Amino acid sequence: MTTLRRYLPILDWGRTYDKNAFSNDMIAAVIVTIMLIPQSLAYALLAGLPPEAGIYASIAPIILYAIFGTSRALAVGPVAVVSLLTASAIGQVAEQGTAGYAVAALTLAFLSGGFLLLLGVFRLGFLANFLSHPVIAGFITASGILIATSQLKHVLGVSADGHTLPQMLASIGSQLDQINWITVGIGITATVFLFWVRKNLKPLLKRTGLSPLMSDILTKAGPVAAVVATTVAVWALDLSNKGVKIVGDVPQSLPPLTMPSMSPDLISTLLVPAILISIIGFVESISVAQTLAAKRRQRIDPDQELIGLGAANLGAAFTGGFPVTGGFSRSVVNFDAGAETPAAGAYTAMGLAIAALFLTPLVYFLPTATLAATIIVAVLSLVDLSILKKTWGYSKADFAAVAATILLTLVLGVEVGVASGVIISLFLHLYHTSRPHVAEVGLVPGTQHFRNILRHDVKTDSTLVTLRVDQSLFFVNARFLEDLIQNRVTDGCDIKNVVLMFSAVNEVDYSALESLEAINLRLKDLGVGLHLSEVKGPVMDRLKRSHFLDELNGRVFLSQFEAWRNLTNSRNIENAAE
Repeated sequence: MTTLRRYLPILDWGRTYDKNAFSNDMIAAVIVTIMLIPQSLAYALLAGLPPEAGIYASIAPIILYAIFGTSRALAVGPVAVVSLLTASAIGQVAEQGTAGYAVAALTLAFLSGGFLLLLGVFRLGFLANFLSHPVIAGFITASGILIATSQLKHVLGVSADGHTLPQMLASIGSQLDQINWITVGIGITATVFLFWVRKNLKPLLKRTGLSPLMSDILTKAGPVAAVVATTVAVWALDLSNKGVKIVGDVPQSLPPLTMPSMSPDLISTLLVPAILISIIGFVESISVAQTLAAKRRQRIDPDQELIGLGAANLGAAFTGGFPVTGGFSRSVVNFDAGAETPAAGAYTAMGLAIAALFLTPLVYFLPTATLAATIIVAVLSLVDLSILKKTWGYSKADFAAVAATILLTLVLGVEVGVASGVIISLFLHLYHTSRPHVAEVGLVPGTQHFRNILRHDVKTDSTLVTLRVDQSLFFVNARFLEDLIQNRVTDGCDIKNVVLMFSAVNEVDYSALESLEAINLRLKDLGVGLHLSEVKGPVMDRLKRSHFLDELNGRVFLSQFEAWRNLTNSRNIENAAE
């Protein structure tokens, strides 16, 4: 039963579900549903799909995540960055507006879901840790700029294309003589209104005496108000016949049963983009889920989250959707609205199903400029150029990684950007681990403690060098230590003994063992003793299984102070004791 509850968290929280939780979940569901209707339509537009695909992608996936996910507040569905990645990936294999384009979107969701599911089943969630957070922040910032730029064509009422910032700006620039000024008026008005709602409406409503809950609901309904007002304006003034582009017919139906393509050519083309979408989606989702869970002292299982998100994407693939993940803004709204369990997501799905059945005719005259404004306002909150300043002041290597990710994403596109982000993250990891921190230490007077000679006033001996190795030794960094000792101990120097202080070394792999053997032979040829101190039990057990300790031309000391007493002259010992 425990194993079943692990894979079906609903069996865990469902046992304690009560009327109070139902009430809180329903209130949260109403707020999120109001927010999600225009968002779903907008993100489908961003992905290059019919507007109903956004609603379809927000029904079955939410229900499946509620069954398999572990977060009590995560709201799953279409998100801006994943929608942009979807458009970029399937735009290379099919033309927008064709049946092949929709099938490619289903296939992408299927591949993404399958990949996430496999990672979860084999408990490989730790792989996401290899993506550095500054690099991810840089990628999301660049994506936000690209998304906002891509929506300018809808605000201006022109036909433009391109997947990179230079392409988009050049395409929009070439179409400036075709701007529809009525569309511009609608787009700018909606954008300004939505920015005002986000920053000023809630405090204003509270000052009028409305309860915090009602103020929150009305604030989240801001996009709905923009949708209603602009739709009515287009209908009443017959603006669709004056060049204003509208959503048009949206089918009145529940999500259909769909099948992704099993074409080997299509799958091979979309496999890498699907993996990249999965990684970015999972990192964004798990970051939000863990942040919100920490506020309520709840626990998130990353491996089970992979299964939950995998099931959600498979659900999207078979119900007319496209890749989904946990969204930051709607998850925060869900949390703030009081959602206590994943059931809030299931109730949201029910609300969206009702909207799909009965409300879609009402959006016939909805201008695409309004949906574009919704996207622009949502994604500009993702843009955080301050990450450049922060990383510059803290780590030049991280700054270079963030700057490169942003630049490559803007200039070469999101797929190159996310791929470069993964590569740069791995490169940073390998770079840092290949250069372990090794400090030469000396004795702190009057104590038995040893500290870095460059940072502290410590006692040293010209005949003794003690190097504290602050990282495990393995194939990536073993040669670094070998070179360091070779440069430190040269022919004709006064050094008679070298001690490697292993207090921070948790593992020595075979490549590192060979380096230690090489160090031992070189020092032996120079007449210098090689010693170890403070070696941890598991490391010592492994060293004992080799011939290294038998061939060591020095000793293994229990403590560094013991090594100091045995390897320095009596004058230093007396001074150290003072």
